[in-house]
Amino acid sequence: MIACAEIWTCPAMTPKASLLAALFGFVLASAAGAVCRDMEFEGTSLTLCEAVAGTDDLRIWLRDGQGAPFGTFGRIDASLGETGQALGFAMNAGMFHADRGAVGLLITEGRQDAALVTRDGPGNFGLLPNGVFCIGNGGFAVVESRAYASNPPACSYASQSGPMLVIDGALHPRFLPGSDSLFIRNGVGVSADGQRAAFVISNEPVNFHRFARVFRDALAMPNALYFDGKISRLYAPELGRQDSGFPMGPIVGTVVPAR
Repeated sequence: MIACAEIWTCPAMTPKASLLAALFGFVLASAAGAVCRDMEFEGTSLTLCEAVAGTDDLRIWLRDGQGAPFGTFGRIDASLGETGQALGFAMNAGMFHADRGAVGLLITEGRQDAALVTRDGPGNFGLLPNGVFCIGNGGFAVVESRAYASNPPACSYASQSGPMLVIDGALHPRFLPGSDSLFIRNGVGVSADGQRAAFVISNEPVNFHRFARVFRDALAMPNALYFDGKISRLYAPELGRQDSGFPMGPIVGTVVPAR
């Protein structure tokens, strides 16, 4: 985890910006073809992958049947292959300890693997407010961690991370537009109706402020959560992409029929 010094107070979207964001988000959501696609925001190259509730089988993984962390996209894909399935797209889904266990709340297949953490602390995870990405029967949600603690939603899968990028349409209050803290970053945003989840990874170093505005201003996501930076990786076979590196902790992705 990287310590954050990106401190700023950010205004909410103007009506004009909200309309443009909604229109842009509609165009992206309505585009026929690939689930994942490259995009650009203010000169920064990014890749966007989307999941639709009731259509896409979106899951979170950490451990295999023997309790060992999967660690890589390839091991998850191979495991799914044993049942005639495959990994659609995937990315790392939250911060993890040296043993690859989740730093905060993790729920997989309805079972809690790690507990919710609501205290502040060092690094990006402890830069409150942080939040939880939840996959439930009715759709998706990004919920601030203390709100989650007071009224836990029913999540089949969930991963806690931080900081929140967008909170009810406003950027995290400690992001600085001119920050020189630049990393490859990834995160998730959820549409207002909870039916669409947008997973974004930057293809070049970007600061928190600009990365958060991708979700708010380009994708019209009222709530978005940071997953990680520097180690962020994506699996998107239709783009010829399978990022490699040292083993990861939680991983989120879609399940599709075997190719």
